[in-house]
Amino acid sequence: MILENTIFGEVDMVAIAIERLREHEPPEGYYGAFSGGKDSCVIKELAKMAGVRVDWHYSLTTVDPPELVQFIKREHKDVEIVRPKETMWQLIPKKLMPPTRLARYCCHILKESSGTGRVVITGIRQQESVKRSKRQMTEQDRKDKTKKYLNPIIDWSESDVWEFIRGYSIPYCSLYDEGFARLGCIGCPMAGRKGQLREFIRWPKYRAGYLRAFEKMIMEQRNRGKEPNWRTGEEVMDWWLQMSGRGGISQCDDDQSVMFE
Repeated sequence: MILENTIFGEVDMVAIAIERLREHEPPEGYYGAFSGGKDSCVIKELAKMAGVRVDWHYSLTTVDPPELVQFIKREHKDVEIVRPKETMWQLIPKKLMPPTRLARYCCHILKESSGTGRVVITGIRQQESVKRSKRQMTEQDRKDKTKKYLNPIIDWSESDVWEFIRGYSIPYCSLYDEGFARLGCIGCPMAGRKGQLREFIRWPKYRAGYLRAFEKMIMEQRNRGKEPNWRTGEEVMDWWLQMSGRGGISQCDDDQSVMFE
């Protein structure tokens, strides 16, 4: 049990999460949004303990850590790996800019477009960030009115998650043991400049992939009659890392998803 002390006494967080899953289970079962991260591993185990019906899906972004994809294929064979219609390398030239903290078009296209007409369960937790602290246990998607969310561990802490994982001997991705706190897309600006640099050192082929996409982006800007702000992919990379260090740019892209922020 994971017990939390409240004004009402000790509360069993595991029992509460299981009850949430049972209470909100739709007739057709849940759409499980599985990321392969520690929180997803927890909700997948909780759903099993609750005995609820779930079909699990991992949205491949094409810039996923190889170790994470291998972990999912090895430990979670029941998870469907959903391949995108467009890769990150295609999206960057199409959008004429790299994704930034505020213009995160990649999340909407590569991750958040699935689960239409379903109740989606996620491992979102309020403790993760200031913005996520405003999230609720049950939510309606802001853009897709047919899609709802259940976040059964919304009020769990980081220590709660790890206590559950260790207490129930749940396998997790080895990248956590190497000091990675997040297992998102390689090069994601949400990791900040230091995080991006660390990832590019670890996975240099992905840095090279971004450079090629940036070169194509510059050519596409010229093809569309726009004067590029950069001459080379390396110049774009330098600008991109600087923007991540500053926390983003001042304007949002119209295609950016607003559900998770």
